[in-house]
Amino acid sequence: MPENKQFPPEGLRPPTAYTIDTLKAAADSGEILEAITQRCGADHTLHFSLDGIAARMPREEAVAPWISGATREIAVLSRVGRPTCFVVSSLQSDAKGAPLALLSRRAAQETAMEFFLEHLEPGMVLTCRVVRLESFGAFLDIGCGVVAMLPIEHISVSRIHHSNQRFQEGQKILAAVYRIDPENRRITMSHRELLGTWMENASRFQPGETVRGIVRSVKPYGSFIELSPNLSGLADSREDLEVGDEVSVFIKNIRPERMKVKLQVIEKLPLTESIPPLAYQITDGKLDRWTYSPPGCEKVVETVFTAP
Repeated sequence: MPENKQFPPEGLRPPTAYTIDTLKAAADSGEILEAITQRCGADHTLHFSLDGIAARMPREEAVAPWISGATREIAVLSRVGRPTCFVVSSLQSDAKGAPLALLSRRAAQETAMEFFLEHLEPGMVLTCRVVRLESFGAFLDIGCGVVAMLPIEHISVSRIHHSNQRFQEGQKILAAVYRIDPENRRITMSHRELLGTWMENASRFQPGETVRGIVRSVKPYGSFIELSPNLSGLADSREDLEVGDEVSVFIKNIRPERMKVKLQVIEKLPLTESIPPLAYQITDGKLDRWTYSPPGCEKVVETVFTAP
Protein backbone atom coordinates (compact mmCIF):
# COMPACT_ATOMS: atom_id res chain seq x y z
CA MET A 1 0.00 0.00 0.00
CA PRO A 2 1.35 3.49 -0.86
CA GLU A 3 3.23 5.18 1.97
CA ASN A 4 0.97 8.24 2.40
CA LYS A 5 -2.23 6.37 3.27
CA GLN A 6 -2.44 8.26 6.58
CA PHE A 7 -2.45 11.61 4.74
CA PRO A 8 -4.13 11.07 1.34
CA PRO A 9 -4.40 13.84 -1.26
CA GLU A 10 -7.45 16.08 -1.05
CA GLY A 11 -10.40 14.38 -2.71
CA LEU A 12 -9.25 10.85 -1.84
CA ARG A 13 -10.17 10.77 1.85
CA PRO A 14 -13.14 8.49 2.75
CA PRO A 15 -16.38 10.42 3.37
CA THR A 16 -17.37 11.27 6.94
CA ALA A 17 -20.81 11.65 8.49
CA TYR A 18 -20.76 14.87 10.52
CA THR A 19 -22.55 15.42 13.80
CA ILE A 20 -21.82 17.71 16.73
CA ASP A 21 -20.36 14.70 18.56
CA THR A 22 -18.04 13.70 15.71
CA LEU A 23 -16.85 17.29 15.35
CA LYS A 24 -16.20 17.55 19.10
CA ALA A 25 -14.22 14.30 18.98
CA ALA A 26 -12.23 15.56 15.98
CA ALA A 27 -11.47 18.83 17.75
CA ASP A 28 -10.13 16.90 20.74
CA SER A 29 -8.09 14.40 18.73
CA GLY A 30 -6.82 16.62 15.92
CA GLU A 31 -8.22 14.19 13.32
CA ILE A 32 -7.99 15.45 9.75
CA LEU A 33 -11.33 15.59 7.95
CA GLU A 34 -12.49 16.78 4.55
CA ALA A 35 -15.47 18.51 2.92
CA ILE A 36 -16.36 20.49 -0.20
CA THR A 37 -15.87 24.24 0.11
CA GLN A 38 -19.25 25.87 -0.60
CA ARG A 39 -18.22 29.50 -1.10
CA CYS A 40 -15.56 32.11 -0.43
CA GLY A 41 -16.63 35.36 1.18
CA ALA A 42 -15.43 38.84 0.25
CA ASP A 43 -12.96 38.62 3.14
CA HIS A 44 -11.70 35.29 1.73
CA THR A 45 -13.27 33.28 4.55
CA LEU A 46 -14.20 29.82 3.26
CA HIS A 47 -17.64 28.47 4.13
CA PHE A 48 -18.72 24.84 4.53
CA SER A 49 -21.83 22.86 5.38
CA LEU A 50 -20.94 19.73 7.35
CA ASP A 51 -24.17 17.74 7.02
CA GLY A 52 -26.08 20.88 7.87
CA ILE A 53 -23.65 22.21 10.47
CA ALA A 54 -22.18 25.55 9.42
CA ALA A 55 -18.39 25.82 9.35
CA ARG A 56 -15.94 28.56 8.47
CA MET A 57 -12.25 28.70 7.63
CA PRO A 58 -10.58 32.12 8.00
CA ARG A 59 -8.26 33.12 5.17
CA GLU A 60 -5.14 32.78 7.34
CA GLU A 61 -6.11 29.16 8.07
CA ALA A 62 -6.69 28.21 4.42
CA VAL A 63 -3.07 27.96 3.27
CA ALA A 64 0.07 26.99 5.17
CA PRO A 65 2.71 29.78 5.34
CA TRP A 66 5.35 27.77 3.45
CA ILE A 67 3.25 27.91 0.28
CA SER A 68 4.39 30.77 -1.96
CA GLY A 69 2.82 34.05 -0.89
CA ALA A 70 2.48 35.05 -4.54
CA THR A 71 -0.18 32.40 -5.07
CA ARG A 72 -1.98 32.60 -1.75
CA GLU A 73 -5.00 34.57 -2.96
CA ILE A 74 -5.77 32.25 -5.86
CA ALA A 75 -5.01 29.29 -3.60
CA VAL A 76 -7.87 30.40 -1.34
CA LEU A 77 -10.31 31.34 -4.12
CA SER A 78 -9.71 28.07 -5.96
CA ARG A 79 -10.91 25.99 -3.00
CA VAL A 80 -14.56 26.70 -3.88
CA GLY A 81 -16.23 23.54 -5.16
CA ARG A 82 -13.21 21.43 -4.26
CA PRO A 83 -12.57 18.92 -1.49
CA THR A 84 -10.65 20.68 1.28
CA CYS A 85 -8.99 18.99 4.24
CA PHE A 86 -9.07 20.51 7.72
CA VAL A 87 -8.87 20.03 11.44
CA VAL A 88 -11.58 21.38 13.73
CA SER A 89 -10.05 24.27 15.67
CA SER A 90 -13.08 24.90 17.86
CA LEU A 91 -16.86 24.68 18.12
CA GLN A 92 -18.75 27.89 18.79
CA SER A 93 -22.21 29.35 18.26
CA ASP A 94 -23.19 31.91 15.65
CA ALA A 95 -25.24 35.06 16.33
CA LYS A 96 -28.45 33.03 16.36
CA GLY A 97 -27.09 30.41 18.73
CA ALA A 98 -26.64 27.72 16.06
CA PRO A 99 -23.49 25.60 16.21
CA LEU A 100 -20.54 26.88 14.18
CA ALA A 101 -17.29 24.99 13.56
CA LEU A 102 -14.04 26.85 12.95
CA LEU A 103 -11.68 24.96 10.68
CA SER A 104 -7.99 25.07 9.72
CA ARG A 105 -6.51 23.63 6.54
CA ARG A 106 -3.18 25.16 7.47
CA ALA A 107 -2.93 22.99 10.61
CA ALA A 108 -3.76 19.85 8.62
CA GLN A 109 -1.10 20.67 6.00
CA GLU A 110 1.56 21.41 8.59
CA THR A 111 0.84 18.12 10.35
CA ALA A 112 1.11 16.25 7.05
CA MET A 113 4.33 18.00 6.04
CA GLU A 114 6.00 17.29 9.37
CA PHE A 115 5.07 13.63 8.98
CA PHE A 116 6.40 13.54 5.42
CA LEU A 117 9.72 15.17 6.33
CA GLU A 118 10.21 12.75 9.20
CA HIS A 119 9.03 9.50 7.64
CA LEU A 120 9.31 9.65 3.85
CA GLU A 121 12.43 8.32 2.12
CA PRO A 122 13.54 8.38 -1.53
CA GLY A 123 11.98 5.52 -3.45
CA MET A 124 8.74 5.35 -1.46
CA VAL A 125 5.64 5.07 -3.66
CA LEU A 126 2.81 7.53 -2.93
CA THR A 127 -0.72 8.02 -4.14
CA CYS A 128 -0.94 11.51 -5.65
CA ARG A 129 -3.38 13.82 -7.37
CA VAL A 130 -2.33 16.10 -10.24
CA VAL A 131 -3.11 19.72 -9.32
CA ARG A 132 -1.32 21.76 -12.02
CA LEU A 133 0.31 21.06 -15.37
CA GLU A 134 3.22 23.07 -16.76
CA SER A 135 5.74 22.71 -19.59
CA PHE A 136 8.47 21.92 -17.06
CA GLY A 137 6.50 19.31 -15.13
CA ALA A 138 3.48 18.64 -12.95
CA PHE A 139 2.58 19.71 -9.44
CA LEU A 140 1.20 16.88 -7.32
CA ASP A 141 -0.84 16.84 -4.13
CA ILE A 142 0.90 14.14 -2.09
CA GLY A 143 -1.36 14.57 0.93
CA CYS A 144 -3.64 17.18 2.50
CA GLY A 145 -2.83 19.63 -0.28
CA VAL A 146 0.92 19.45 0.30
CA VAL A 147 2.36 20.02 -3.18
CA ALA A 148 5.42 18.26 -4.60
CA MET A 149 7.11 18.82 -7.96
CA LEU A 150 7.31 16.16 -10.68
CA PRO A 151 9.87 17.41 -13.27
CA ILE A 152 8.99 16.62 -16.88
CA GLU A 153 12.10 14.48 -17.36
CA HIS A 154 10.88 12.20 -14.57
CA ILE A 155 7.38 11.68 -15.98
CA SER A 156 8.17 8.97 -18.52
CA VAL A 157 11.00 7.51 -20.55
CA SER A 158 9.23 8.49 -23.76
CA ARG A 159 9.90 12.22 -23.97
CA ILE A 160 7.06 14.73 -24.02
CA HIS A 161 7.02 18.51 -24.48
CA HIS A 162 4.36 19.32 -21.87
CA SER A 163 3.02 17.46 -18.87
CA ASN A 164 -0.52 17.73 -20.30
CA GLN A 165 0.51 15.13 -22.88
CA ARG A 166 0.64 12.59 -20.05
CA PHE A 167 -1.78 13.78 -17.33
CA GLN A 168 -5.00 15.66 -16.70
CA GLU A 169 -5.58 18.01 -13.77
CA GLY A 170 -7.36 16.18 -10.97
CA GLN A 171 -6.08 12.80 -12.12
CA LYS A 172 -5.09 10.23 -9.49
CA ILE A 173 -1.64 8.79 -10.17
CA LEU A 174 1.20 7.01 -8.40
CA ALA A 175 4.68 8.50 -8.02
CA ALA A 176 7.87 7.74 -6.11
CA VAL A 177 9.73 10.13 -3.84
CA TYR A 178 12.88 11.19 -5.70
CA ARG A 179 14.44 13.82 -3.46
CA ILE A 180 13.62 15.43 -0.10
CA ASP A 181 14.90 18.89 0.86
CA PRO A 182 14.07 19.26 4.58
CA GLU A 183 15.63 22.72 4.88
CA ASN A 184 13.39 24.21 2.19
CA ARG A 185 10.52 21.80 2.90
CA ARG A 186 10.43 20.62 -0.71
CA ILE A 187 9.76 17.16 -2.07
CA THR A 188 10.53 16.12 -5.64
CA MET A 189 8.81 13.12 -7.20
CA SER A 190 9.50 10.69 -10.05
CA HIS A 191 6.99 8.72 -12.09
CA ARG A 192 8.68 6.91 -14.95
CA GLU A 193 10.04 4.06 -12.81
CA LEU A 194 6.52 2.87 -12.00
CA LEU A 195 5.63 2.45 -15.70
CA GLY A 196 7.94 -0.51 -16.19
CA THR A 197 11.27 -1.39 -17.78
CA TRP A 198 12.07 -1.56 -21.46
CA MET A 199 11.50 -5.33 -21.48
CA GLU A 200 8.19 -5.06 -19.58
CA ASN A 201 6.92 -2.58 -22.15
CA ALA A 202 8.41 -4.24 -25.22
CA SER A 203 6.91 -7.61 -24.24
CA ARG A 204 3.47 -6.23 -25.11
CA PHE A 205 4.46 -6.00 -28.79
CA GLN A 206 5.63 -8.45 -31.44
CA PRO A 207 7.41 -7.98 -34.80
CA GLY A 208 4.89 -8.14 -37.62
CA GLU A 209 2.16 -6.36 -35.67
CA THR A 210 0.63 -3.05 -36.69
CA VAL A 211 -0.29 -0.81 -33.76
CA ARG A 212 -1.16 2.79 -32.91
CA GLY A 213 1.47 5.29 -31.88
CA ILE A 214 2.05 9.00 -31.25
CA VAL A 215 4.79 11.02 -32.95
CA ARG A 216 6.91 12.54 -30.17
CA SER A 217 9.92 13.81 -32.11
CA VAL A 218 10.76 14.44 -35.76
CA LYS A 219 14.41 14.35 -36.78
CA PRO A 220 16.14 14.44 -40.20
CA TYR A 221 16.97 10.75 -39.83
CA GLY A 222 13.50 9.63 -38.70
CA SER A 223 10.62 10.04 -36.29
CA PHE A 224 10.35 8.72 -32.75
CA ILE A 225 6.96 7.09 -32.22
CA GLU A 226 5.63 6.44 -28.73
CA LEU A 227 4.08 2.99 -28.40
CA SER A 228 3.53 3.31 -24.65
CA PRO A 229 4.60 5.97 -22.12
CA ASN A 230 7.86 4.11 -21.45
CA LEU A 231 8.58 2.81 -24.94
CA SER A 232 9.30 4.51 -28.26
CA GLY A 233 10.53 3.24 -31.60
CA LEU A 234 12.19 4.85 -34.61
CA ALA A 235 10.52 5.08 -38.01
CA ASP A 236 12.05 6.30 -41.27
CA SER A 237 11.55 10.00 -41.96
CA ARG A 238 8.41 11.23 -43.69
CA GLU A 239 7.80 14.84 -44.68
CA ASP A 240 4.12 14.77 -43.67
CA LEU A 241 4.66 13.89 -39.98
CA GLU A 242 4.48 16.39 -37.13
CA VAL A 243 4.87 16.08 -33.38
CA GLY A 244 1.57 14.97 -31.87
CA ASP A 245 0.34 13.09 -34.94
CA GLU A 246 -1.32 9.75 -34.27
CA VAL A 247 -0.21 7.04 -36.65
CA SER A 248 -0.44 3.35 -37.34
CA VAL A 249 2.96 1.68 -37.41
CA PHE A 250 4.23 -1.70 -38.53
CA ILE A 251 6.76 -3.23 -36.11
CA LYS A 252 9.71 -4.37 -38.24
CA ASN A 253 11.94 -5.68 -35.44
CA ILE A 254 12.65 -5.45 -31.72
CA ARG A 255 16.27 -5.55 -30.50
CA PRO A 256 16.64 -5.77 -26.69
CA GLU A 257 20.45 -5.67 -26.79
CA ARG A 258 20.26 -2.12 -28.12
CA MET A 259 16.86 -1.09 -26.75
CA LYS A 260 15.70 -0.50 -30.32
CA VAL A 261 12.27 -0.88 -31.91
CA LYS A 262 12.29 -0.38 -35.67
CA LEU A 263 9.00 0.87 -37.10
CA GLN A 264 7.40 1.72 -40.41
CA VAL A 265 4.63 4.30 -40.50
CA ILE A 266 1.61 2.98 -42.37
CA GLU A 267 -0.62 6.06 -42.27
CA LYS A 268 -1.67 9.05 -40.23
CA LEU A 269 -4.79 8.54 -38.11
CA PRO A 270 -7.50 10.97 -37.02
CA LEU A 271 -6.55 12.72 -33.80
CA THR A 272 -8.41 11.40 -30.77
CA GLU A 273 -7.04 14.04 -28.35
CA SER A 274 -6.82 11.32 -25.74
CA ILE A 275 -4.04 10.88 -23.19
CA PRO A 276 -2.30 7.48 -23.38
CA PRO A 277 -3.40 5.24 -20.48
CA LEU A 278 -0.97 4.57 -17.65
CA ALA A 279 -0.19 0.94 -16.84
CA TYR A 280 1.77 0.72 -13.59
CA GLN A 281 4.20 -2.14 -13.05
CA ILE A 282 4.99 -0.96 -9.48
CA THR A 283 2.17 0.18 -7.21
CA ASP A 284 3.61 0.28 -3.69
CA GLY A 285 6.68 -0.30 -1.54
CA LYS A 286 10.07 1.37 -1.73
CA LEU A 287 12.55 1.40 -4.61
CA ASP A 288 16.31 1.46 -4.03
CA ARG A 289 17.44 1.11 -7.64
CA TRP A 290 15.49 0.84 -10.88
CA THR A 291 17.10 -0.30 -14.13
CA TYR A 292 15.22 0.43 -17.33
CA SER A 293 17.70 -1.26 -19.67
CA PRO A 294 17.55 -5.01 -20.47
CA PRO A 295 20.36 -7.18 -19.03
CA GLY A 296 23.47 -6.99 -21.19
CA CYS A 297 22.32 -3.89 -23.06
CA GLU A 298 25.02 -1.61 -24.44
CA LYS A 299 23.41 1.42 -22.77
CA VAL A 300 22.38 1.43 -19.10
CA VAL A 301 19.47 3.65 -18.04
CA GLU A 302 18.69 3.53 -14.34
CA THR A 303 17.57 5.51 -11.32
CA VAL A 304 19.26 5.26 -7.93
CA PHE A 305 17.16 6.44 -5.01
CA THR A 306 19.39 7.69 -2.22
CA ALA A 307 18.62 9.38 1.09
CA PRO A 308 19.81 13.00 1.50
